[in-house]
Amino acid sequence: MEMKTDLLDKGAILQRDKETYAIAPHIPGGIVFDFDLLRKMADVAEKYGAKAIKVTSAQRIAIVGLTPDKLDAAWEELGMDKGAAIGLCVRSVKICPATAFCKRAQQDGVTLGLALDEKFHGLALPSKFKIGVSGCMNSCAESAVKDLGLVGTPKGFNVLIGGNAGIKPRLADLLAEHIPADDVMPLVDKVIAYYKENAKKYERMGAMIDRLGLENVKAGILG
Repeated sequence: MEMKTDLLDKGAILQRDKETYAIAPHIPGGIVFDFDLLRKMADVAEKYGAKAIKVTSAQRIAIVGLTPDKLDAAWEELGMDKGAAIGLCVRSVKICPATAFCKRAQQDGVTLGLALDEKFHGLALPSKFKIGVSGCMNSCAESAVKDLGLVGTPKGFNVLIGGNAGIKPRLADLLAEHIPADDVMPLVDKVIAYYKENAKKYERMGAMIDRLGLENVKAGILG
């Protein structure tokens, strides 16, 4: 009997029952402006016999418990891009409410986070790569445990690298402080390019830093 696994091409994650799958349409930043989108997801879940709809920790909405024969039809009816929930790539960017919604925020993390998501979501890298964008030091996007974390300050964004909340938790290291919003994207380009060139396969950003040394990595990124 063939062993069932995740179906990368269908964006489908095998569930604990080893028979059904979850799919997670891409909803950048977990922000929905068109409320019909939620109605469509509920209709698809009901039509194709899903067991549940799950709001995930990565700000995705997963339709859980679909049988393999329903996956193609469900995706076609949704008409949405697949969220990068699996695979060696940049995952969905986690974004706090920031100045778009939150009274405590100091920087516009939503505009920046959505731009990062549009540019990098799904980009193939040596290992999975998580990004968190927070509008203030409360860090509601958990930026300090992301491969790349951005945290708003009164003067710009602090840029953190190498965080990981997985099996071997690791707090991120500070790469740069108070970077103006317009200068963040070019710096992120450098971080991702350096990681792509220097990391071993399956090596997370933090593990690469520990192997190469923080000062060497900072010099390589910042020049």
